[in-house]
Amino acid sequence: MPYLLISTKIRLEDGPTICGDEKSDPWIMEKLGAKLVQQFGSNFKEYMVDDPPLIVLNKLEEIGYTVISSTGVGQTIIWTLHKAQ
Repeated sequence: MPYLLISTKIRLEDGPTICGDEKSDPWIMEKLGAKLVQQFGSNFKEYMVDDPPLIVLNKLEEIGYTVISSTGVGQTIIWTLHKAQ
């Protein structure tokens, strides 16, 4: 998968960090130490790690990902990353 979305709540900038959904590459999620969880009230699962976004973004850079965009949506900040094939 060449694209990833990483997000966290602005007020929780020390973590946890959402790293992907249940369709994300399991190898990448293992490298991040992310666990597949289902939040109460959600009908989907997502990968979450206790690390702050800075740590997650640094780990992704080590395996070839680059941040191409970031934005705030409500109380959430989102980073879009890409890895050249």
